[in-house]
Amino acid sequence: MAGSESLFHPVVLLPDDYWVFDFTKGPNSSWQCPFDYQIGRYDEYRPGMYTTDLFSGERDLHVGLDIGAPVHTNVYAFADGVVYSVGINPEAGSYGPTIITQHKLRLPSAVGSTELGPMRTFWVLHGHLSTESLTMVKVGKTVKKGELIATIGNEQENGGWPPHVHLQISYDEPVNNDLPGVVKLANREAALKIYPDPRLIAGRIY
Repeated sequence: MAGSESLFHPVVLLPDDYWVFDFTKGPNSSWQCPFDYQIGRYDEYRPGMYTTDLFSGERDLHVGLDIGAPVHTNVYAFADGVVYSVGINPEAGSYGPTIITQHKLRLPSAVGSTELGPMRTFWVLHGHLSTESLTMVKVGKTVKKGELIATIGNEQENGGWPPHVHLQISYDEPVNNDLPGVVKLANREAALKIYPDPRLIAGRIY
């Protein structure tokens, strides 16, 4: 039985060399990443990073996975599913263009595991996309594993962030094409049960 690396298609095709960020010490605006592709970790405390009104100065635990890549990099469906919602989260610091897909299948029981858990329904949010992505799929459309569903947006359209896709799994049905990608540290235990590690579908990329 294969692990997630072969069960699922990469959401972004990563090169052999890429950077894995450590944001636990806060942002460093004077440092420039030497790689075109980067990873922002799941379940990471990120003090001082989320400063817009959207986060109320209280939410700083990241419960998604960030995959940084050049603008217009392709974003693929990791597995067969259905487009659940499409739209723009317009607040400063939010996701900008966003696509959520719905799936019913068995995920690995743990990151890197070859054992699969029970069949269940879940949703996958793809945030910080390009505006053109909203014309590439429609709500209710069936998507196939490896199908091109979006491209990565630029800072002017993606909520104000360096180009990347925020990937997040949810066991709770999303509301208004949105999920809280950052939560209060005090709510960590409950949040991780609802929003499991995206490496269950992306593989052990760090």
